[in-house]
Amino acid sequence: MLIVVISVYLLKRLHLLKQQNKLKILNDPIYGFISVPNNEIFELIEHPYFQRLRRITQMGLSYLVYPGANHTRFHHAIGCMHLMQKAVQVLRSKSVSISEVEENALYKAILLHDLGHGPFSHALENLIVPGRHHEELSLLFMEDLNRQFNGSLTTAIQIFKGEYDRPFMLELVSSQLDMDRLDYLRRDSFYTGVAEGNINSQRLIAMLNVKDDRLVVEEKALYSVESFLSNRRLMYWQVYLHKTGIGAEHLLQSVFKRIAELIQRDVVVEIPQTLRYFLKNDTNATKDLLEAFAMIDDSDVIQLLKINMSSSDFVLSELCKMIINRQLLKIKIVDKPVSTNKLKSKIEKLKKSYNLTSEEAGYFIFNGTISVSAYAKANPILILNKKGKLEELTDATNEQSFEALTKVVTKYYYCYPKIQD
Repeated sequence: MLIVVISVYLLKRLHLLKQQNKLKILNDPIYGFISVPNNEIFELIEHPYFQRLRRITQMGLSYLVYPGANHTRFHHAIGCMHLMQKAVQVLRSKSVSISEVEENALYKAILLHDLGHGPFSHALENLIVPGRHHEELSLLFMEDLNRQFNGSLTTAIQIFKGEYDRPFMLELVSSQLDMDRLDYLRRDSFYTGVAEGNINSQRLIAMLNVKDDRLVVEEKALYSVESFLSNRRLMYWQVYLHKTGIGAEHLLQSVFKRIAELIQRDVVVEIPQTLRYFLKNDTNATKDLLEAFAMIDDSDVIQLLKINMSSSDFVLSELCKMIINRQLLKIKIVDKPVSTNKLKSKIEKLKKSYNLTSEEAGYFIFNGTISVSAYAKANPILILNKKGKLEELTDATNEQSFEALTKVVTKYYYCYPKIQD
């Protein structure tokens, strides 16, 4: 009898230790210690869908410009969850009613919001899975996890889709002042070393409130919001739309387009097994889209590039070598659209130098546009003034600097091989 009692006690003790082990504390270089709030969140983090984010770089090919920018979507998602915890604490301290179910749903929604990102994040958007934005794929992953976790993500999915009856919860996950932006700006600033993105997320979260079920910012944080938006614009021009990064992403996209063309012409191309489902349009594959997508990450694309550096196709081989060896294109950013004659001239020169067709030369010479707006009135940031009334950000002040944030700045660029200079 004593042995049975001891055995039961030890089993309970072991179960308790296993539960305690799930309440992890993670050490983050941005915020310090981050706590995992409960067992179910821990189980979601441990799931292979989420662990895959360790192998997806947050900033795509930006590490070719900023060597430290090798942080991952995993880092970012954990940071977003931490900020959401802080936001919930702040709002509750201001008598905003948030139930335990809603709290956990917010953590799940922000934690899983980036599950649909493919290799190198935005660089290959719409090329690996044409016509499907990463948010749509994130939703598919969340719905699959909801089945696996017995429906416990239902409220999180409603919030993510904007179907929950408390709009401020979606705004915490996706808006112009959400936990996603508050984390990635500060995190990307840290890893790139670009100081402009080092926003005061703590101050902004401390000034959040809810009025009429809308997320608002208290008036005394007006200039903190202006600083946040201005810094975000600077980060776009200096980091996210850095001309070298744009050129590198174009090269990577060209690799996938060239492979698609070669396959269409029945040319044999070496492709890692994990990418065959996508690049060969293998409709006979036993894996469905979600299962196949969950298996791919940055390493598969790097393998694809390394294999095809020795491709018999000159265009594919050169494109792969240029990325792997960082022998990138020259890119110029100008204030006016690039003339057709300028592009034709460079294409003709490249054709003669390497005996290429116009189509082949087009993989190395191209143009495009980039636009940045710091603030869009269509999705307004609401300011709670001292009288308790709501005002749209630019209406809350007469200063011209706030109105200037709404201006859309467009620039033009063209890329070509450095040998043509």
